[in-house]
Amino acid sequence: MLGLDQHEVGAVAVARLLRDAGMEVIYLGRFNLPPGIVKTAGDENGDVIGLSCHSWEYLHYIDELLALLRQQGLSIPVVVGGSVLTAGDERLLRDKGVAATFGPTSSVEDIPAAIRAVVMDARRP
Repeated sequence: MLGLDQHEVGAVAVARLLRDAGMEVIYLGRFNLPPGIVKTAGDENGDVIGLSCHSWEYLHYIDELLALLRQQGLSIPVVVGGSVLTAGDERLLRDKGVAATFGPTSSVEDIPAAIRAVVMDARRP
């Protein structure tokens, strides 16, 4: 979870959902900043970085996270989910380069399929 957001129930639920769908999930817990997230994603050869947000603090950190990925030559797509995401937030994030967003109307059936599609798209030459 990015920044000072301490609401991890949703992140833990989505991590479990993705594990149940056959994905490997490395959950970093609360209070993470972009340098640590990018380092872990690179060290673990991550296919996607998933960020959970329950406050708007992610807007402060997303540019730094995306810039660090570019600086380190890592083409790992980023997805953002959270109950606070509005349609406007989702557009803003997509415009910044976030690969997918999952707001309060996202269904548990759609999230694993959407993340698989993001990963497959990122692997295309």
